[in-house]
Amino acid sequence: MTIKILGTGCPKCKQTVDIVNKAVAKLGADIKVEKVEDIIKIMEYNVISTPVVVVDESVKIKGRVPTMSEITALIQAS
Repeated sequence: MTIKILGTGCPKCKQTVDIVNKAVAKLGADIKVEKVEDIIKIMEYNVISTPVVVVDESVKIKGRVPTMSEITALIQAS
């Protein structure tokens, strides 16, 4: 599984990266976490506002900081 966090480096994007990394560590799952800051690559996902959480190339959360339980549920559902 690959989780990408799309964002240019704003505080909400950094908070999202932190939450995702903590959820992955808590679950001990074999998940690759990527931070995408390139605006051109972000635009390829057809999103207007960041942060965005992408799980295996599917946009799951956009425009807000997710909760730890949301990320955990996404990981467990995939």
